[in-house]
Amino acid sequence: MPYTDKTIGAFLEEQVKSLPDHEFIVYPDRNLRFTFQQFNERVNQLAKGLLAIGISKGDNVGIWATNVPDWTTFMFATAKIGAVLVTINTHYRSFELEYLIKQADLKALALIDSFRDHDYLQTINELIPELSRSQRGQLRSEKFPELRNVIFIGQEKHRGMYNTRELMLLGDQYDNSELDSIKEALCQHDVINMQYTSGTTGFPKGVMLSHYNILNNGYFIGERQKFTEKDRLCLPVPLFHCFGCVLGIMAALTHGTTLVPLELFDPLLVLAAVQKEKCTAVYGVPTMFIAELSHPMFDMFDLSSLRTGIMAGSPCPEETMRQVMEKMHCTEITIAYGLTEASPVITQTRTDDSVAQRTGTVGAALPEIEVKIVDPDTSKDVASGERGELCCRGYNVMKGYYNMPEQTAAAVDADGWLHSGDQAEIDGDGYYKITGRIKDMIIRGGENIYPREIEEFLYTMNGVLDVQVVGLPDKKYGEVVGAFIIRKEGADITEEDVIDFTRSRIAPYKKPKYVIFVDSYPMTASGKIQKYKLREIACDKLNITGSVFSGESLEEPVS
Repeated sequence: MPYTDKTIGAFLEEQVKSLPDHEFIVYPDRNLRFTFQQFNERVNQLAKGLLAIGISKGDNVGIWATNVPDWTTFMFATAKIGAVLVTINTHYRSFELEYLIKQADLKALALIDSFRDHDYLQTINELIPELSRSQRGQLRSEKFPELRNVIFIGQEKHRGMYNTRELMLLGDQYDNSELDSIKEALCQHDVINMQYTSGTTGFPKGVMLSHYNILNNGYFIGERQKFTEKDRLCLPVPLFHCFGCVLGIMAALTHGTTLVPLELFDPLLVLAAVQKEKCTAVYGVPTMFIAELSHPMFDMFDLSSLRTGIMAGSPCPEETMRQVMEKMHCTEITIAYGLTEASPVITQTRTDDSVAQRTGTVGAALPEIEVKIVDPDTSKDVASGERGELCCRGYNVMKGYYNMPEQTAAAVDADGWLHSGDQAEIDGDGYYKITGRIKDMIIRGGENIYPREIEEFLYTMNGVLDVQVVGLPDKKYGEVVGAFIIRKEGADITEEDVIDFTRSRIAPYKKPKYVIFVDSYPMTASGKIQKYKLREIACDKLNITGSVFSGESLEEPVS
Protein backbone atom coordinates (compact mmCIF):
# COMPACT_ATOMS: atom_id res chain seq x y z
CA MET A 1 0.00 0.00 0.00
CA PRO A 2 1.21 3.56 -0.68
CA TYR A 3 1.92 6.01 2.12
CA THR A 4 -1.61 6.87 3.28
CA ASP A 5 -5.24 5.87 2.86
CA LYS A 6 -6.56 9.07 4.46
CA THR A 7 -8.66 11.69 2.72
CA ILE A 8 -7.13 15.09 2.05
CA GLY A 9 -9.27 16.72 4.73
CA ALA A 10 -8.34 14.13 7.34
CA PHE A 11 -4.65 14.48 6.48
CA LEU A 12 -4.85 18.28 6.83
CA GLU A 13 -6.47 17.91 10.25
CA GLU A 14 -3.70 15.55 11.39
CA GLN A 15 -1.14 18.17 10.38
CA VAL A 16 -3.12 20.75 12.34
CA LYS A 17 -2.76 18.58 15.46
CA SER A 18 0.98 18.11 14.86
CA LEU A 19 1.88 21.59 13.60
CA PRO A 20 -0.93 23.98 14.62
CA ASP A 21 1.18 27.15 14.68
CA HIS A 22 3.50 26.22 11.80
CA GLU A 23 3.10 28.38 8.71
CA PHE A 24 1.43 26.49 5.87
CA ILE A 25 0.76 29.21 3.28
CA VAL A 26 2.54 32.56 2.93
CA TYR A 27 1.97 35.24 0.28
CA PRO A 28 5.05 37.44 0.76
CA ASP A 29 3.95 40.26 -1.55
CA ARG A 30 1.04 41.08 0.79
CA ASN A 31 2.40 39.56 3.99
CA LEU A 32 -0.57 37.20 4.20
CA ARG A 33 0.22 34.24 6.44
CA PHE A 34 -1.83 31.20 7.46
CA THR A 35 -0.71 28.64 10.00
CA PHE A 36 -2.04 25.12 9.56
CA GLN A 37 -4.69 25.83 12.16
CA GLN A 38 -5.75 29.18 10.70
CA PHE A 39 -5.94 27.71 7.21
CA ASN A 40 -8.00 24.74 8.39
CA GLU A 41 -10.48 27.08 10.12
CA ARG A 42 -10.92 29.04 6.90
CA VAL A 43 -11.35 25.82 4.92
CA ASN A 44 -14.08 24.64 7.30
CA GLN A 45 -15.89 27.97 7.00
CA LEU A 46 -15.88 27.81 3.21
CA ALA A 47 -16.85 24.13 3.21
CA LYS A 48 -19.93 24.92 5.30
CA GLY A 49 -20.68 27.93 3.10
CA LEU A 50 -20.67 25.66 0.04
CA LEU A 51 -22.98 23.23 1.81
CA ALA A 52 -25.29 26.13 2.67
CA ILE A 53 -25.78 27.04 -1.01
CA GLY A 54 -26.52 23.46 -2.01
CA ILE A 55 -23.13 22.04 -3.02
CA SER A 56 -22.84 18.42 -1.93
CA LYS A 57 -20.78 15.26 -2.41
CA GLY A 58 -20.15 14.43 -6.06
CA ASP A 59 -21.04 17.91 -7.36
CA ASN A 60 -18.58 19.38 -9.83
CA VAL A 61 -17.30 22.84 -8.88
CA GLY A 62 -15.17 24.73 -11.40
CA ILE A 63 -12.45 27.18 -10.42
CA TRP A 64 -11.23 29.69 -13.00
CA ALA A 65 -8.57 31.75 -11.28
CA THR A 66 -4.89 32.53 -10.96
CA ASN A 67 -3.03 31.52 -7.77
CA VAL A 68 -5.08 33.78 -5.54
CA PRO A 69 -5.00 32.88 -1.83
CA ASP A 70 -8.46 31.31 -1.78
CA TRP A 71 -7.69 28.97 -4.69
CA THR A 72 -6.17 26.61 -2.12
CA THR A 73 -9.07 27.19 0.27
CA PHE A 74 -11.50 26.03 -2.42
CA MET A 75 -9.35 22.97 -3.11
CA PHE A 76 -9.50 21.77 0.49
CA ALA A 77 -13.08 22.92 1.17
CA THR A 78 -14.48 20.96 -1.77
CA ALA A 79 -12.40 17.92 -0.77
CA LYS A 80 -13.82 18.06 2.78
CA ILE A 81 -17.42 17.83 1.51
CA GLY A 82 -16.64 15.33 -1.27
CA ALA A 83 -17.30 17.78 -4.10
CA VAL A 84 -15.10 17.62 -7.18
CA LEU A 85 -12.89 20.64 -7.88
CA VAL A 86 -12.65 21.10 -11.65
CA THR A 87 -9.57 23.19 -12.38
CA ILE A 88 -9.82 25.51 -15.37
CA ASN A 89 -6.89 26.80 -17.40
CA THR A 90 -6.56 30.55 -16.85
CA HIS A 91 -5.82 31.02 -20.57
CA TYR A 92 -9.19 29.61 -21.64
CA ARG A 93 -11.48 31.81 -23.68
CA SER A 94 -15.23 31.58 -24.25
CA PHE A 95 -15.01 28.70 -26.74
CA GLU A 96 -13.13 26.41 -24.33
CA LEU A 97 -15.02 27.56 -21.22
CA GLU A 98 -18.40 26.82 -22.80
CA TYR A 99 -17.25 23.32 -23.72
CA LEU A 100 -15.90 22.63 -20.23
CA ILE A 101 -18.96 23.89 -18.31
CA LYS A 102 -21.16 21.61 -20.41
CA GLN A 103 -18.91 18.56 -20.53
CA ALA A 104 -18.10 18.68 -16.81
CA ASP A 105 -21.74 19.24 -15.77
CA LEU A 106 -20.59 22.05 -13.49
CA LYS A 107 -23.01 22.82 -10.69
CA ALA A 108 -20.99 25.85 -9.58
CA LEU A 109 -18.23 28.02 -11.01
CA ALA A 110 -15.87 30.13 -8.91
CA LEU A 111 -13.91 32.82 -10.75
CA ILE A 112 -11.87 35.99 -10.41
CA ASP A 113 -12.45 39.20 -12.35
CA SER A 114 -9.75 38.94 -15.03
CA PHE A 115 -6.43 37.55 -16.15
CA ARG A 116 -4.11 39.80 -18.12
CA ASP A 117 -6.21 41.24 -20.97
CA HIS A 118 -9.08 38.79 -20.55
CA ASP A 119 -12.18 40.00 -18.68
CA TYR A 120 -13.59 36.87 -17.05
CA LEU A 121 -16.71 38.64 -15.78
CA GLN A 122 -17.57 39.91 -19.25
CA THR A 123 -17.02 36.44 -20.70
CA ILE A 124 -19.24 34.70 -18.16
CA ASN A 125 -22.01 37.25 -18.56
CA GLU A 126 -21.91 36.86 -22.33
CA LEU A 127 -22.05 33.07 -22.03
CA ILE A 128 -24.80 33.20 -19.38
CA PRO A 129 -27.05 36.22 -20.08
CA GLU A 130 -29.52 34.93 -17.45
CA LEU A 131 -26.92 35.47 -14.70
CA SER A 132 -27.50 39.19 -14.26
CA ARG A 133 -31.26 38.56 -13.89
CA SER A 134 -30.95 35.67 -11.44
CA GLN A 135 -31.03 35.56 -7.68
CA ARG A 136 -27.89 34.10 -6.14
CA GLY A 137 -28.08 30.32 -6.12
CA GLN A 138 -31.18 30.29 -8.35
CA LEU A 139 -29.53 30.38 -11.76
CA ARG A 140 -31.42 28.67 -14.56
CA SER A 141 -29.41 28.75 -17.77
CA GLU A 142 -30.75 27.41 -21.07
CA LYS A 143 -27.21 26.68 -22.28
CA PHE A 144 -25.94 25.19 -18.99
CA PRO A 145 -28.86 23.37 -17.32
CA GLU A 146 -26.73 21.89 -14.47
CA LEU A 147 -25.19 25.21 -13.39
CA ARG A 148 -26.78 26.73 -10.29
CA ASN A 149 -24.15 29.01 -8.77
CA VAL A 150 -21.48 31.43 -9.93
CA ILE A 151 -19.15 32.52 -7.15
CA PHE A 152 -16.86 35.54 -7.24
CA ILE A 153 -13.53 34.96 -5.50
CA GLY A 154 -13.14 38.29 -3.75
CA GLN A 155 -15.03 40.94 -1.77
CA GLU A 156 -16.79 42.72 -4.63
CA LYS A 157 -20.46 42.09 -5.29
CA HIS A 158 -21.68 41.14 -8.77
CA ARG A 159 -25.24 40.51 -9.90
CA GLY A 160 -26.32 36.90 -9.58
CA MET A 161 -23.15 35.81 -7.78
CA TYR A 162 -22.17 34.98 -4.23
CA ASN A 163 -18.73 36.22 -3.19
CA THR A 164 -16.34 34.39 -0.90
CA ARG A 165 -17.02 36.73 2.02
CA GLU A 166 -20.74 35.89 1.85
CA LEU A 167 -19.97 32.17 1.73
CA MET A 168 -17.78 32.52 4.81
CA LEU A 169 -20.61 34.28 6.65
CA LEU A 170 -23.03 31.53 5.65
CA GLY A 171 -20.48 29.00 6.85
CA ASP A 172 -20.33 30.69 10.27
CA GLN A 173 -24.05 30.02 10.70
CA TYR A 174 -23.95 26.43 9.46
CA ASP A 175 -23.99 23.46 11.84
CA ASN A 176 -20.55 21.92 12.42
CA SER A 177 -22.07 18.50 13.05
CA GLU A 178 -23.29 18.15 9.46
CA LEU A 179 -19.82 18.86 8.08
CA ASP A 180 -18.36 16.35 10.55
CA SER A 181 -20.78 13.62 9.47
CA ILE A 182 -20.02 14.28 5.80
CA LYS A 183 -16.27 14.06 6.40
CA GLU A 184 -16.66 10.76 8.24
CA ALA A 185 -18.60 9.27 5.30
CA LEU A 186 -15.96 10.12 2.69
CA CYS A 187 -13.74 7.48 1.12
CA GLN A 188 -10.13 7.94 0.05
CA HIS A 189 -11.03 6.61 -3.40
CA ASP A 190 -13.70 9.28 -4.03
CA VAL A 191 -12.99 11.58 -6.97
CA ILE A 192 -12.28 15.08 -5.67
CA ASN A 193 -10.21 16.64 -8.46
CA MET A 194 -10.78 16.88 -12.20
CA GLN A 195 -8.38 18.42 -14.68
CA TYR A 196 -8.87 18.77 -18.41
CA THR A 197 -6.17 17.48 -20.68
CA SER A 198 -5.87 16.83 -24.38
CA GLY A 199 -5.62 13.22 -25.45
CA THR A 200 -5.30 11.05 -28.51
CA THR A 201 -8.76 11.78 -29.89
CA GLY A 202 -11.33 14.52 -29.70
CA PHE A 203 -11.63 17.48 -27.39
CA PRO A 204 -10.14 17.88 -23.89
CA LYS A 205 -11.09 15.16 -21.42
CA GLY A 206 -11.78 15.51 -17.71
CA VAL A 207 -9.24 13.40 -15.80
CA MET A 208 -10.84 12.17 -12.57
CA LEU A 209 -8.43 11.98 -9.62
CA SER A 210 -9.07 10.82 -6.06
CA HIS A 211 -7.73 11.69 -2.60
CA TYR A 212 -5.70 8.46 -2.83
CA ASN A 213 -4.24 9.38 -6.22
CA ILE A 214 -2.93 12.86 -5.54
CA LEU A 215 -2.18 12.70 -1.81
CA ASN A 216 0.11 9.69 -2.23
CA ASN A 217 1.72 11.05 -5.38
CA GLY A 218 2.41 14.31 -3.58
CA TYR A 219 4.03 12.42 -0.70
CA PHE A 220 6.49 10.52 -2.90
CA ILE A 221 7.28 13.69 -4.89
CA GLY A 222 8.16 15.41 -1.62
CA GLU A 223 10.22 12.41 -0.53
CA ARG A 224 12.35 12.64 -3.68
CA GLN A 225 13.21 16.22 -2.64
CA LYS A 226 13.71 15.23 1.03
CA PHE A 227 11.07 17.70 2.19
CA THR A 228 10.46 18.30 5.91
CA GLU A 229 8.60 20.91 7.94
CA LYS A 230 11.79 22.99 7.78
CA ASP A 231 11.43 23.48 4.03
CA ARG A 232 9.77 26.46 2.37
CA LEU A 233 8.61 26.04 -1.23
CA CYS A 234 8.40 28.98 -3.63
CA LEU A 235 5.55 28.05 -5.99
CA PRO A 236 5.20 30.29 -9.07
CA VAL A 237 3.58 27.63 -11.27
CA PRO A 238 -0.22 27.68 -11.79
CA LEU A 239 -2.38 25.74 -9.37
CA PHE A 240 -4.83 24.65 -12.09
CA HIS A 241 -2.12 22.28 -13.33
CA CYS A 242 -0.94 19.17 -11.48
CA PHE A 243 2.44 20.91 -11.22
CA GLY A 244 0.92 23.39 -8.80
CA CYS A 245 -1.79 21.46 -6.99
CA VAL A 246 -0.08 18.06 -6.65
CA LEU A 247 3.69 18.55 -6.98
CA GLY A 248 3.24 21.76 -5.01
CA ILE A 249 0.32 21.71 -2.56
CA MET A 250 0.13 17.96 -1.89
CA ALA A 251 3.91 17.53 -1.57
CA ALA A 252 3.97 20.39 0.96
CA LEU A 253 0.91 19.19 2.89
CA THR A 254 2.30 15.68 3.39
CA HIS A 255 5.62 16.98 4.74
CA GLY A 256 4.52 19.99 6.76
CA THR A 257 6.38 22.19 4.29
CA THR A 258 5.50 25.89 4.04
CA LEU A 259 4.04 27.01 0.69
CA VAL A 260 5.09 30.37 -0.71
CA PRO A 261 2.85 30.80 -3.79
CA LEU A 262 2.88 33.65 -6.29
CA GLU A 263 -0.32 34.75 -8.03
CA LEU A 264 1.46 34.99 -11.38
CA PHE A 265 4.92 34.12 -12.54
CA ASP A 266 7.31 37.06 -12.55
CA PRO A 267 11.05 36.33 -12.32
CA LEU A 268 11.68 39.34 -10.10
CA LEU A 269 8.92 38.32 -7.67
CA VAL A 270 10.32 34.79 -7.51
CA LEU A 271 13.77 36.10 -6.60
CA ALA A 272 12.29 38.48 -4.03
CA ALA A 273 10.11 35.75 -2.48
CA VAL A 274 13.02 33.33 -2.16
CA GLN A 275 15.14 35.95 -0.40
CA LYS A 276 12.40 37.31 1.88
CA GLU A 277 11.05 33.93 2.99
CA LYS A 278 14.38 32.06 2.86
CA CYS A 279 12.85 29.46 0.57
CA THR A 280 14.64 26.13 0.35
CA ALA A 281 12.90 24.94 -2.83
CA VAL A 282 11.58 26.47 -6.04
CA TYR A 283 9.57 25.07 -8.96
CA GLY A 284 9.32 25.97 -12.62
CA VAL A 285 9.68 24.99 -16.25
CA PRO A 286 13.12 25.61 -17.78
CA THR A 287 12.01 28.91 -19.33
CA MET A 288 11.11 30.19 -15.84
CA PHE A 289 14.54 29.34 -14.47
CA ILE A 290 16.18 30.93 -17.52
CA ALA A 291 14.13 34.12 -16.97
CA GLU A 292 15.24 34.24 -13.33
CA LEU A 293 18.90 33.64 -14.13
CA SER A 294 18.93 36.27 -16.88
CA HIS A 295 17.08 38.97 -14.93
CA PRO A 296 19.22 42.14 -14.72
CA MET A 297 18.70 42.28 -10.94
CA PHE A 298 19.57 38.63 -10.32
CA ASP A 299 22.86 39.37 -8.51
CA MET A 300 21.09 41.63 -6.01
CA PHE A 301 19.28 38.73 -4.35
CA ASP A 302 20.50 36.27 -1.74
CA LEU A 303 19.37 32.81 -2.88
CA SER A 304 21.71 30.85 -0.62
CA SER A 305 18.77 29.32 1.28
CA LEU A 306 17.76 27.29 -1.80
CA ARG A 307 18.51 23.59 -1.87
CA THR A 308 16.07 21.71 -4.11
CA GLY A 309 12.96 21.98 -6.26
CA ILE A 310 11.50 20.62 -9.47
CA MET A 311 12.09 21.51 -13.08
CA ALA A 312 9.57 19.89 -15.43
CA GLY A 313 7.53 20.35 -18.59
CA SER A 314 10.33 20.23 -21.16
CA PRO A 315 14.01 19.20 -21.32
CA CYS A 316 16.48 21.30 -19.39
CA PRO A 317 19.60 22.42 -21.30
CA GLU A 318 22.72 21.22 -19.52
CA GLU A 319 24.14 24.73 -19.16
CA THR A 320 20.91 25.96 -17.57
CA MET A 321 20.99 23.05 -15.12
CA ARG A 322 24.55 23.90 -14.11
CA GLN A 323 23.63 27.55 -13.55
CA VAL A 324 20.58 26.61 -11.46
CA MET A 325 22.77 24.39 -9.31
CA GLU A 326 25.64 26.86 -8.99
CA LYS A 327 24.17 30.37 -9.18
CA MET A 328 20.82 29.59 -7.56
CA HIS A 329 22.34 27.12 -5.06
CA CYS A 330 19.82 24.42 -6.05
CA THR A 331 22.37 21.65 -5.84
CA GLU A 332 19.59 19.11 -5.21
CA ILE A 333 17.15 20.24 -7.94
CA THR A 334 15.11 17.37 -9.42
CA ILE A 335 13.48 16.58 -12.77
CA ALA A 336 10.01 15.03 -12.99
CA TYR A 337 7.99 13.40 -15.75
CA GLY A 338 4.36 12.41 -15.85
CA LEU A 339 0.91 13.07 -17.20
CA THR A 340 -2.31 14.21 -15.61
CA GLU A 341 -3.79 10.72 -15.94
CA ALA A 342 -0.99 9.47 -13.64
CA SER A 343 -1.74 12.01 -10.87
CA PRO A 344 0.76 13.11 -12.43
CA VAL A 345 4.37 12.08 -11.66
CA ILE A 346 5.64 8.68 -12.81
CA THR A 347 9.41 9.23 -12.68
CA GLN A 348 11.65 11.72 -10.89
CA THR A 349 15.36 12.18 -10.36
CA ARG A 350 16.93 12.16 -6.91
CA THR A 351 18.68 14.94 -5.03
CA ASP A 352 22.14 13.43 -5.55
CA ASP A 353 21.84 12.50 -9.24
CA SER A 354 24.42 13.69 -11.75
CA VAL A 355 23.91 16.62 -14.10
CA ALA A 356 23.77 14.11 -16.96
CA GLN A 357 20.93 12.22 -15.29
CA ARG A 358 19.06 15.46 -14.64
CA THR A 359 19.38 16.68 -18.22
CA GLY A 360 19.45 13.44 -20.21
CA THR A 361 16.76 11.43 -18.39
CA VAL A 362 13.48 11.97 -16.56
CA GLY A 363 14.60 9.98 -13.53
CA ALA A 364 13.59 6.66 -12.03
CA ALA A 365 10.11 5.39 -11.22
CA LEU A 366 8.55 6.65 -7.98
CA PRO A 367 7.94 4.04 -5.26
CA GLU A 368 4.78 1.92 -5.55
CA ILE A 369 4.47 2.63 -9.29
CA GLU A 370 5.19 -0.09 -11.82
CA VAL A 371 6.67 1.14 -15.09
CA LYS A 372 7.27 -0.86 -18.25
CA ILE A 373 8.09 -0.19 -21.90
CA VAL A 374 6.08 -2.07 -24.49
CA ASP A 375 5.83 -2.41 -28.25
CA PRO A 376 2.87 -0.09 -29.06
CA ASP A 377 1.57 -2.50 -31.70
CA THR A 378 1.77 -5.76 -29.75
CA SER A 379 1.78 -4.49 -26.12
CA LYS A 380 4.62 -6.93 -25.39
CA ASP A 381 7.55 -5.81 -23.26
CA VAL A 382 10.57 -4.70 -25.29
CA ALA A 383 14.11 -5.77 -24.48
CA SER A 384 16.33 -3.55 -22.32
CA GLY A 385 17.73 -0.68 -24.35
CA GLU A 386 14.96 -0.83 -26.96
CA ARG A 387 12.37 1.87 -27.45
CA GLY A 388 8.67 1.47 -26.90
CA GLU A 389 5.65 3.03 -25.22
CA LEU A 390 6.01 3.93 -21.55
CA CYS A 391 3.19 2.48 -19.41
CA CYS A 392 2.57 2.61 -15.68
CA ARG A 393 0.35 0.90 -13.11
CA GLY A 394 -0.33 1.62 -9.46
CA TYR A 395 -2.16 3.79 -6.94
CA ASN A 396 -1.58 6.82 -9.18
CA VAL A 397 -3.62 5.79 -12.23
CA MET A 398 -6.69 7.99 -12.74
CA LYS A 399 -10.24 6.82 -12.06
CA GLY A 400 -11.03 7.55 -15.70
CA TYR A 401 -12.16 10.29 -18.06
CA TYR A 402 -15.42 11.97 -17.05
CA ASN A 403 -18.34 10.55 -19.05
CA MET A 404 -15.94 9.05 -21.62
CA PRO A 405 -15.82 5.26 -21.02
CA GLU A 406 -14.44 4.41 -24.47
CA GLN A 407 -11.56 6.87 -24.15
CA THR A 408 -10.88 5.58 -20.63
CA ALA A 409 -10.66 2.01 -21.91
CA ALA A 410 -8.27 3.15 -24.65
CA ALA A 411 -5.96 4.80 -22.10
CA VAL A 412 -6.07 2.21 -19.30
CA ASP A 413 -6.03 -1.42 -20.40
CA ALA A 414 -7.82 -4.37 -18.80
CA ASP A 415 -4.80 -5.11 -16.60
CA GLY A 416 -4.71 -1.58 -15.19
CA TRP A 417 -1.77 -0.28 -17.24
CA LEU A 418 -1.97 3.38 -18.20
CA HIS A 419 -0.56 3.94 -21.68
CA SER A 420 1.30 7.26 -21.84
CA GLY A 421 1.56 7.54 -25.61
CA ASP A 422 5.20 8.53 -25.15
CA GLN A 423 8.13 6.61 -26.58
CA ALA A 424 10.85 5.84 -24.04
CA GLU A 425 13.84 3.71 -23.20
CA ILE A 426 15.45 2.70 -19.90
CA ASP A 427 19.15 2.56 -19.07
CA GLY A 428 21.04 0.10 -16.90
CA ASP A 429 20.51 2.23 -13.77
CA GLY A 430 16.73 2.23 -14.13
CA TYR A 431 16.52 5.80 -15.43
CA TYR A 432 14.06 6.61 -18.21
CA LYS A 433 14.59 8.74 -21.28
CA ILE A 434 11.69 10.05 -23.36
CA THR A 435 12.74 9.59 -26.98
CA GLY A 436 9.66 10.27 -29.05
CA ARG A 437 5.93 10.74 -29.05
CA ILE A 438 3.46 8.17 -30.23
CA LYS A 439 0.50 10.46 -29.74
CA ASP A 440 -0.05 13.32 -32.16
CA MET A 441 0.27 15.96 -29.44
CA ILE A 442 1.75 19.45 -29.56
CA ILE A 443 3.50 20.58 -26.38
CA ARG A 444 4.09 24.33 -26.27
CA GLY A 445 6.26 25.28 -23.32
CA GLY A 446 4.88 22.27 -21.47
CA GLU A 447 1.19 22.93 -22.27
CA ASN A 448 -0.63 20.08 -24.04
CA ILE A 449 -2.40 21.10 -27.26
CA TYR A 450 -4.42 18.59 -29.22
CA PRO A 451 -4.45 19.41 -32.99
CA ARG A 452 -7.98 18.11 -33.54
CA GLU A 453 -9.40 20.73 -31.16
CA ILE A 454 -7.72 23.55 -33.08
CA GLU A 455 -8.73 22.01 -36.40
CA GLU A 456 -12.38 21.78 -35.35
CA PHE A 457 -12.27 25.38 -34.24
CA LEU A 458 -10.71 26.65 -37.50
CA TYR A 459 -13.30 24.72 -39.53
CA THR A 460 -15.86 27.23 -38.25
CA MET A 461 -14.08 30.10 -40.04
CA ASN A 462 -15.58 31.26 -43.32
CA GLY A 463 -13.35 30.40 -46.26
CA VAL A 464 -11.70 27.34 -44.69
CA LEU A 465 -12.28 24.12 -46.66
CA ASP A 466 -9.86 21.90 -44.76
CA VAL A 467 -7.24 22.37 -42.05
CA GLN A 468 -4.46 20.28 -40.53
CA VAL A 469 -2.56 21.38 -37.43
CA VAL A 470 0.96 20.22 -36.52
CA GLY A 471 3.64 21.14 -34.02
CA LEU A 472 6.59 23.09 -35.38
CA PRO A 473 9.96 23.49 -33.61
CA ASP A 474 10.48 26.69 -31.62
CA LYS A 475 13.58 27.77 -29.70
CA LYS A 476 11.65 29.36 -26.83
CA TYR A 477 8.67 27.03 -26.35
CA GLY A 478 9.99 23.81 -27.86
CA GLU A 479 6.96 23.61 -30.09
CA VAL A 480 4.34 25.99 -31.50
CA VAL A 481 1.16 25.55 -33.53
CA GLY A 482 1.31 25.50 -37.32
CA ALA A 483 -1.92 25.43 -39.35
CA PHE A 484 -2.07 24.16 -42.95
CA ILE A 485 -5.23 25.43 -44.60
CA ILE A 486 -6.93 24.64 -47.89
CA ARG A 487 -9.17 27.57 -48.88
CA LYS A 488 -12.69 27.17 -50.21
CA GLU A 489 -13.01 28.00 -53.88
CA GLY A 490 -13.14 31.76 -54.33
CA ALA A 491 -12.07 32.51 -50.73
CA ASP A 492 -9.29 35.06 -50.24
CA ILE A 493 -8.58 34.67 -46.51
CA THR A 494 -5.06 35.57 -45.43
CA GLU A 495 -2.74 34.57 -42.60
CA GLU A 496 -3.69 37.77 -40.77
CA ASP A 497 -7.40 36.86 -41.08
CA VAL A 498 -6.80 33.48 -39.45
CA ILE A 499 -4.73 34.94 -36.61
CA ASP A 500 -7.37 37.62 -36.04
CA PHE A 501 -10.14 34.98 -35.98
CA THR A 502 -8.41 33.16 -33.11
CA ARG A 503 -7.39 36.22 -31.13
CA SER A 504 -10.21 36.42 -28.59
CA ARG A 505 -11.93 33.04 -28.96
CA ILE A 506 -9.29 30.49 -27.95
CA ALA A 507 -6.48 30.50 -25.43
CA PRO A 508 -3.42 32.45 -26.64
CA TYR A 509 -1.10 29.44 -26.36
CA LYS A 510 -3.30 27.52 -28.83
CA LYS A 511 -3.22 30.19 -31.55
CA PRO A 512 -1.28 29.23 -34.70
CA LYS A 513 2.06 30.98 -34.88
CA TYR A 514 2.34 29.98 -38.52
CA VAL A 515 -0.43 29.72 -41.13
CA ILE A 516 0.43 28.08 -44.43
CA PHE A 517 -2.03 27.82 -47.32
CA VAL A 518 -1.79 24.68 -49.45
CA ASP A 519 -3.71 23.09 -52.30
CA SER A 520 -3.52 19.52 -50.95
CA TYR A 521 -1.95 17.39 -48.21
CA PRO A 522 0.69 14.68 -48.57
CA MET A 523 -0.96 11.30 -48.04
CA THR A 524 -0.12 7.63 -47.66
CA ALA A 525 -1.34 5.05 -50.16
CA SER A 526 -4.24 4.30 -47.80
CA GLY A 527 -5.28 7.95 -47.73
CA LYS A 528 -3.90 8.99 -44.32
CA ILE A 529 -2.46 12.49 -44.09
CA GLN A 530 1.28 12.47 -43.40
CA LYS A 531 1.65 15.16 -40.78
CA TYR A 532 5.38 14.62 -40.47
CA LYS A 533 5.71 15.70 -44.11
CA LEU A 534 3.68 18.82 -43.39
CA ARG A 535 6.16 19.56 -40.61
CA GLU A 536 9.06 19.09 -43.03
CA ILE A 537 7.40 21.36 -45.61
CA ALA A 538 6.90 24.11 -43.03
CA CYS A 539 10.44 23.86 -41.67
CA ASP A 540 11.83 24.12 -45.17
CA LYS A 541 9.52 26.95 -46.25
CA LEU A 542 9.97 28.98 -43.06
CA ASN A 543 13.64 28.06 -42.52
CA ILE A 544 12.90 26.61 -39.07
CA THR A 545 15.46 24.35 -37.44
CA GLY A 546 15.31 22.23 -34.32
CA SER A 547 13.66 19.12 -33.01
CA VAL A 548 10.27 18.68 -31.42
CA PHE A 549 10.32 17.61 -27.75
CA SER A 550 8.39 14.56 -26.74
CA GLY A 551 6.89 14.26 -23.29
CA GLU A 552 3.84 15.11 -21.30
CA SER A 553 2.89 18.42 -19.78
CA LEU A 554 3.34 19.35 -16.17
CA GLU A 555 3.13 23.08 -16.69
CA GLU A 556 1.69 25.94 -18.71
CA PRO A 557 3.65 27.99 -21.25
CA VAL A 558 5.49 31.09 -20.09
CA SER A 559 4.62 34.02 -22.28
